[in-house]
Amino acid sequence: MSALSAPHFHNEEAAYAYVESRIWPEGPVCPKCGGVERIGLMGGKSTRIGLYKCYQCRSPFTVKIGTIFEASHVPMRLWLQAIYLIASSKKGFSSNQLHRTLGVTQKTAWFMSHRIREAMRTGDLSPFGAEGGVVEADETYIGREPGAPVGKGGAHKMKVLSLIDRETGRARSMVMDQVNSKTVAAVVTENMAVEARLVTDEATWYLRAGKTVANHGAVNHGKGEYVSRCDRTIHTNTVEGFFSIFKRGMKGVYQQCDKKHLHRYLAEFDFRYSNRMALGIGDVARADNLLAGVVGKRLTYETAGA
Repeated sequence: MSALSAPHFHNEEAAYAYVESRIWPEGPVCPKCGGVERIGLMGGKSTRIGLYKCYQCRSPFTVKIGTIFEASHVPMRLWLQAIYLIASSKKGFSSNQLHRTLGVTQKTAWFMSHRIREAMRTGDLSPFGAEGGVVEADETYIGREPGAPVGKGGAHKMKVLSLIDRETGRARSMVMDQVNSKTVAAVVTENMAVEARLVTDEATWYLRAGKTVANHGAVNHGKGEYVSRCDRTIHTNTVEGFFSIFKRGMKGVYQQCDKKHLHRYLAEFDFRYSNRMALGIGDVARADNLLAGVVGKRLTYETAGA
């Protein structure tokens, strides 16, 4: 049976019940006063699906308040379909494809996609490489910096730095305005445990960062070395594999991206990589993990375009 044949993808009441069970596992919570006791489900033929009333502050509310679904007129079942499609597509799912699949306008599909990417931003700042684990770091270049003249190398391209924690399988990526010793060291200091082992290529800007952690190993790609002959754990193959998925998605599916939106696309690829099948997380579980992140991530058309 297809995963998309589940009732919450086709029935609006089932869709609300599905979201409520994950956002309110202990029962409804009033978003205005935080009350949990004197809450009732409102009835009547003209009453909206999933409408509750808090009898402490007298406020009506639904599970959409305070989430990416707030103020959206898109049916909840279509939101759940979009979440599943984006979460289960390894290299992404374009807004054009989403608009054709769901039957919504392209503008609505674009906005839904960005709201879902916001939900993929976990906000987890726990350090990588805890207990001496290996963390790979590498940078890549994509697209074009706004207003930058095209030249040789990657100076005119947007810059991305990614960290991969081999022990947990998590990825964390950030947009960089500049890639140099100072900026890279700052990222490593903020995102890695002091006892971690940093593994990079031979780029000189990693030398300063390597002094902020317990150990730094490097491979020299310029000399054809991709795995250290002295220590077979020293390589950047994992982070380069992550970049291959990221670039195939950005070039083949999304095709172009403004710098102001790049951090959201990075959150999308980080999320799917950190919740992949190799870590025992299937498509349904990945979509549920995404759904858990919808709270507090409301996005408007104005902030989406900023």
